[in-house]
Amino acid sequence: MAQSRHSLFQQFAASDWDGFLKGVEKEGLRVDANGFIAQTPHPEALGSALTHPRITTDYSEALLELITPVFDNTEAMLASLRDIHRFVQQNLDNEVFWAASMPCEIDGDASIPIAEYGSSNTGRLKHVYRQGLAVRYGRIMQSIAGAHYNLSLPDSFWRKWQELVGNKDSLRDFKSDQYFWLIRNFRRRSWLLMLLFGASPALDASFVAGVRHDLARFDDRTWFGQHATSLRMGDLGYHNNAQASLNICFNELSTYTRTLDRAIHTNWPAYEAIGTRRNGEFVQINTNVLQIENEYYSAVRPKRTTERGEKPIQALDARGVEYIEVRCLDLDPFSPVGVNREQIDFLDLFLLDCLLTDSPRIEDDECERLDDNYKDVVASGRLHSLSLCRGGQRVPVGEAAVEWLERLQPLAELLDGWNHSDTYRSALAAQRSKLEGNDWAVPSARVLEAMGQSGLGHRDWVQAISREHQQTLNSEPLAPEVLADFRAMSAQSLVEQKEQEAADSQPFPEFLEAYLKS
Repeated sequence: MAQSRHSLFQQFAASDWDGFLKGVEKEGLRVDANGFIAQTPHPEALGSALTHPRITTDYSEALLELITPVFDNTEAMLASLRDIHRFVQQNLDNEVFWAASMPCEIDGDASIPIAEYGSSNTGRLKHVYRQGLAVRYGRIMQSIAGAHYNLSLPDSFWRKWQELVGNKDSLRDFKSDQYFWLIRNFRRRSWLLMLLFGASPALDASFVAGVRHDLARFDDRTWFGQHATSLRMGDLGYHNNAQASLNICFNELSTYTRTLDRAIHTNWPAYEAIGTRRNGEFVQINTNVLQIENEYYSAVRPKRTTERGEKPIQALDARGVEYIEVRCLDLDPFSPVGVNREQIDFLDLFLLDCLLTDSPRIEDDECERLDDNYKDVVASGRLHSLSLCRGGQRVPVGEAAVEWLERLQPLAELLDGWNHSDTYRSALAAQRSKLEGNDWAVPSARVLEAMGQSGLGHRDWVQAISREHQQTLNSEPLAPEVLADFRAMSAQSLVEQKEQEAADSQPFPEFLEAYLKS
């Protein structure tokens, strides 16, 4: 009988283990003093959203996205994220950086300004893509924020691992195959992350104005899901019918890029009816199921850093998978930076175990069961009587979650032994403690409890906690050299945007046509 992958991993020595490489992309709205989405342009002190390496915008001009560099330890990564937050907070004037995933008060699509990136062709492409999202799905869905966690393993690990499993492929192909191995198991277990980290059980009434839903009243301006963990990841959040028909295959790189490529080249009648222009202005890049790959919403993505003008699919096909992007994380409203240390360390452990556990191809029937488990936990994860499908049987969600946490214990002990620490055992214990007793202390329950104790609805509670985070961060001034670096990055990014705009001579319609053909 072949050795298990966990047994093979135990043949590593402490000196062989170089740990993880990691980074975070954290989104958040700028909000005015009244708890309404900011109508002001991206602050000039934060540089160019097109070219700044650390601070950009996501969908809306008001939706900031903060990006850390890649680090080999959690402490340094979180310190970097905190520094970026400090710099941002110093330059918001009387606005706040919204601490929750579900948005502040809004007033329909028109109140959500689409991000602007200047007059360069690349900048215009980014803006037109967002216009396309508006005409396809509406802007309201795009006002939601989250955190994306990026993880990879160094080549020193992959070379040793390839030797242990006896693989003779190129290192590039082996890594891609193994990352998809991890992704398949991630999809089998992603419901657990929604239970442990889902933190958006409530929303402001303005988000669902005029929309049919089955939420319960919290107060006169707040709705909530009675057992929900994440409204952000449910039917009111990132969900649409066109994408439900895609059947993107996560079994291996070739099927993933092929099915995704098909989606960005398949016409969708409803989008064709909209057309690409209104009154001579572009309103979407094309009329296909997806305008570009990034339009596909998924809980996890295989990623490869792209070169300028290169599409994500092209980068993956040319150079293989570089890292994994976990996209299903709600913002932790109790953290000034939206994520916390125990969460990040647990994700490392969770993702490594996904790699080290057998991972057969996912057939269509299993795919449906996995999707159902995920949706059920998103909608009703705090309902103790909820059961999930596992191996043809129904298992209570709490029991299934505790079993998964227990099976991670030996791996946590192994890594902590190598590192002479209790990092992973502590991270695991922190998650286990959420599921003790009858009243689970998962983030979604904590949010509702905190709102109830404060006597405030979603908008006012998040506004208050956002102000607290702002005060905390502003009381920790940046070191002079760090502040100088951020100011230099902002200034340089503005110069780079102007240089791109000056260098562009090709009319945008020609640029777009060439981009779509590439």
